[in-house]
Amino acid sequence: MSSIAIGQLAKAGNVNIDTVRYYERKNLLMPEARTPSGYRRYSGDSIRRLRFIRKAQGLGFSLKEIGNMLDMSSAHDAECGNIKQYAEKKIDDIQVRISDLQRIRDGLRQIAASCPGGDSPLENCTILEHFYKNEAQ
Repeated sequence: MSSIAIGQLAKAGNVNIDTVRYYERKNLLMPEARTPSGYRRYSGDSIRRLRFIRKAQGLGFSLKEIGNMLDMSSAHDAECGNIKQYAEKKIDDIQVRISDLQRIRDGLRQIAASCPGGDSPLENCTILEHFYKNEAQ
């Protein structure tokens, strides 16, 4: 496949050109060449790589993690288990975040339930009282 321009790559990956440039600055995508006038030219494999980045981001992987997985995917001595470890670690991280969010939700439910709401004056708002309260006392 012949090389493509940055706009074609961005369109194929359903991102804007600035996103492609950002990934380039993060060493996730690299142009295979530049034209004499300085325009970036990307290989056809860059589309595949860009789609990988976007899908991995959508599943919560950081750009650093994505870079490591991309490096592994092109290493001849890497194994499927190496990538699976990243997925399992991400699952564990997400479970911790879910637990944290559930704790936050439960705390908000508790303070919201105690608030009289309606046309009650603000001085009766237990939510504001909770946020202003000095916990150290």
